[in-house]
Amino acid sequence: MIPFEKLTAPTRLYINGEYQDAEGGARFDNINPATGESLGQVAKGTATDIDRAVKAARAAFESSTWANLAAADRERLLHRLADMIEHNTDTLAALETYDTGKPFGDARKIDLPLSVQTLRYYAGWPTKLRGETVPVRGPFLTYTIREPIGVIGQIVPWNFPLFMAVMKLAPALAAGNTVVLKPAEQTPLTALYLGQFLAEVGFPPGVVNIVSGMGTEAGEALINHPGVDKIAFTGSTGTGQHIMRQAAGTLKRISLELGGKSPHIIFADADLKAAMRAVGAAIFYNQGEVCIAGSRLFVEKPLYEQALEAATQAAARLKVGDPFAEDTRVGALVSEQHWKRVDEYVKLGVSEGARVVAGGAPADVGGRGYFYQPTVLAGVTNNMRVAQEEIFGPVLAVIPFEDEADLLAQANDSQYGLAAGLWTQNLGKAHRIARALKAGTVYINAYGMMDPAAPFGGYKMSGLGRENGEEGIAMYTEIKTVWTSLK
Repeated sequence: MIPFEKLTAPTRLYINGEYQDAEGGARFDNINPATGESLGQVAKGTATDIDRAVKAARAAFESSTWANLAAADRERLLHRLADMIEHNTDTLAALETYDTGKPFGDARKIDLPLSVQTLRYYAGWPTKLRGETVPVRGPFLTYTIREPIGVIGQIVPWNFPLFMAVMKLAPALAAGNTVVLKPAEQTPLTALYLGQFLAEVGFPPGVVNIVSGMGTEAGEALINHPGVDKIAFTGSTGTGQHIMRQAAGTLKRISLELGGKSPHIIFADADLKAAMRAVGAAIFYNQGEVCIAGSRLFVEKPLYEQALEAATQAAARLKVGDPFAEDTRVGALVSEQHWKRVDEYVKLGVSEGARVVAGGAPADVGGRGYFYQPTVLAGVTNNMRVAQEEIFGPVLAVIPFEDEADLLAQANDSQYGLAAGLWTQNLGKAHRIARALKAGTVYINAYGMMDPAAPFGGYKMSGLGRENGEEGIAMYTEIKTVWTSLK
């Protein structure tokens, strides 16, 4: 465990290549969810600070130092940024743990490597972005060019703060845009830390600006700023809807990665042991604070009781506790507000007719912090609120189904469509169900993998657009068509 005071995390805004105080020196407490105590204060960005950041990003976008920078040089900068993150893995993982409450081992082995992989993947794209020659009628040479959009406002969530920041920064920068990044107010530290690396590796001032602060103030100012050409957001569906409404005034480009209530399906012919190993990780990893969490477990009736017992035992085995302890598997929920919300949902489920077979209450970890027991609910029907609404915590609803038709009717009966998983040894059934599920990602005999090369996003109210892969960088470009007369 690295003592927090030795991490020397920056706590000021990063604007135009330097750390700065917020307007009037405004600051707010940054809470450690594992203790409920303040880690210190962080700059509280205002609309004025957002305006300064957007103007810096605009000046950088229009300047020759960025707009005319060779694609190979953008690649070099992104690789150097990946190197800096990789070389500082322990420091960044510790900061992530202090800020989020997640286990240090998870941050070090999952969040940090994914961040580096994403930067390296997109570092390869600047020299690959190209247009096409279009065969049109008449004596014309007609071709397309992919160009950067301009100034991008990026708002990222608190469950994977560094990884989500990198997931948005990397393709935007690879395409030649400039950015104003607004981290979640609950978890600003690793995003602010990036400022040091950006300056050290040689990103020109203003190319990336990082403004911590409240969503209702700094976030709202970024959404509404007329100098922002696109908003990229990951978070709740309600906030995504708000962004869509606000963006209409200036017709900003938007991309949204929103909520999920993902069905995780076990057919009667599945390898139950393999399936149940994945079921626990799919809902309890990262305290269930995962947008693709397999929160609805559908089990074909012949296996229902066995699967329910296995899920109950899996939840009971998980150690909840100090995020820096090596044997901890479930850390703290991100905030007191969210902790109370998760508990209210469990109580709501019981009032709806569900019964708690594992967990079901806050976890006592030395009498402090926002810990919650891994929870399994039986007797759930798909029309209950605990089966329809995103809880975003370690709460699994187990639901039986009769056959394929019944399964599809229930699994697709959701406003969300982010991910789904299914377990069967019948290859034809696997692909038939995968095609019928309304979800942006479907896992077959697996769950939860992510790779920067594979597109990621959702159907229905789970969002707009796709991150990762070629689709992820295409979202940060405009296509220009050029016609040339050959007469």
